[in-house]
Amino acid sequence: MAESQINIKNRRATFDYEIIETFTAGIVLFGTEIKSIRQGKAGLSDTFCYDANGEIWVQNMYIAEYSYGSYNNHATRRDRKLLLNKKEITKMLKYSQQAGFSLIPLRMFINEKGLAKLVVAIAKGKKQYDKRQAIKEREDKRSIDRMFKK
Repeated sequence: MAESQINIKNRRATFDYEIIETFTAGIVLFGTEIKSIRQGKAGLSDTFCYDANGEIWVQNMYIAEYSYGSYNNHATRRDRKLLLNKKEITKMLKYSQQAGFSLIPLRMFINEKGLAKLVVAIAKGKKQYDKRQAIKEREDKRSIDRMFKK
């Protein structure tokens, strides 16, 4: 099977959070949901993960309704279960129960087998001064690159 070009990112995540560790998880989806993802009609803005009875769920993930779906169409922002190993779940829960840590989806993609995967990160929220520092570093890097291109 050819490599898929679907790569949906959460652009605010790396700006708002410091990434500690990442995990790749499968997602439990309906048929119309995977068809919409393959068309690239999904979004990860304002998305987060939470624990429910020892399972990790993703909330507020947007997947557009499938255009050819009839009464079988899915809800666009329903909660979806993530498929992880027990060891990964316990590690994620250990961090998420500490103050200041969150489980944030970074990227959704289709793997070589045609399955939808979600990269979830254990993240710690940045303070306002950390964000300003990141902006300054990015602008400094751009100005240095401009000087060397001339």
